[in-house]
Amino acid sequence: MPPRFTALAAAAALCTATLSAQAAEPFKMAFIDPLSGPFANVGEVMRNHVLYAVDDVNAQGGLYNGAKLQLLQFDSKLSAQESQSALQAAIDQGARVVVTGGSGSSVVTALVQAAARYNQRNPGKEVLILNHSSIDPELTGKACSFWHFMFDANTAMRMQAIANYIKSQSEIRKVFLLNQDYAHGKQWANYGRQMVGQARPDIQFVGETLHPMGRIKDFAPYVSKMKELGTDSVITGNWGQDLTLLLKSAGDAGYKLRYFNHSAGGFPGTVTSISQARISQVTWVAEWHPGMADRAQADARAKEYKARMNQDFLAPRMDLVPRMLAAAMAKAQSTEPVKIAKAMEEMSMDTVFGPVKMRGKDHQLLLPQVVNTIAPVDGKLVKTGWEGTNYGFRTDAVYSAQQVDLPSECQMKRP
Repeated sequence: MPPRFTALAAAAALCTATLSAQAAEPFKMAFIDPLSGPFANVGEVMRNHVLYAVDDVNAQGGLYNGAKLQLLQFDSKLSAQESQSALQAAIDQGARVVVTGGSGSSVVTALVQAAARYNQRNPGKEVLILNHSSIDPELTGKACSFWHFMFDANTAMRMQAIANYIKSQSEIRKVFLLNQDYAHGKQWANYGRQMVGQARPDIQFVGETLHPMGRIKDFAPYVSKMKELGTDSVITGNWGQDLTLLLKSAGDAGYKLRYFNHSAGGFPGTVTSISQARISQVTWVAEWHPGMADRAQADARAKEYKARMNQDFLAPRMDLVPRMLAAAMAKAQSTEPVKIAKAMEEMSMDTVFGPVKMRGKDHQLLLPQVVNTIAPVDGKLVKTGWEGTNYGFRTDAVYSAQQVDLPSECQMKRP
């Protein structure tokens, strides 16, 4: 072969090898949520849901270009400052997408703001924030950002579902509002008073208290106060140990209460706490609950997840995040965050828990909401126990995404 053609062939081979190497380079995502401290068990569950879906996407061939997803892991320590440091570390390691949501709305807000500042200074190197569980309506309202997507129904949407259900529960008469002293806790209380009060004007709100987040070891004084006021139901946004310790204190006091919460059964240990207290009745709302009728696909995924991760499958919306990200990349035929974001807007998907749609104007996922109560297995309404107990989940009401859809005040600035 003449030297000129030999050189061309070598150059072509080198180019092909380079392109193949580039195609094989993984797309890096960063997980930033609590992996230490009082809510470490919650962060572990969230990470494992995301990691399971990442592995599943990769097992099915990876992204549209043949690349694989890679999940980098960082501990938020429930701190806005620590999370922002983790964000910079993730960016320095090549992450273009951040998955978060389990550290509270103040932390997620700080991450969204930090990402927006970084993106403005670094065009062409942007990063997206995909939020699986922080449900502050401001994040898709007045504080909405092109760089942020919310994969859960926000606080107002969840409370709307709760209020719709309480409207038919005439035995609920005296309600106490007990919540963690941060943005989400205050919002859960405010929306509870507003929406439940509107649905049931006859209900009496007998008291309201905010308490430090993650610092109360014994809720007995709070329980005693509620008992003095004749409380029969509690609207509480508590989660993690703040919910389980509240249930324990009420159980120890022999005080039967109904609790209305946003995501109780989605956190490990809650069902066990209720089974031990025996007299608590916790009603919560989510896109799905274990053992729900007519959700064969979700049941199959839960079974496979348990076999692979050795944990219970609790939140399919978290599992959805990497899958929808991969679908948006395929739609955009790009791994560039700006193009991914534009492709995700108005995207609809059929999921294991029903159809969903990412609203383009504010990046709020519209998904069904199921009001359900943690209750003893009875073989009829509750057929399967959870966490090794004889308590499971009873479906009380199912609302479509349209039934809990609320207006948004988002005025989004686009790149």
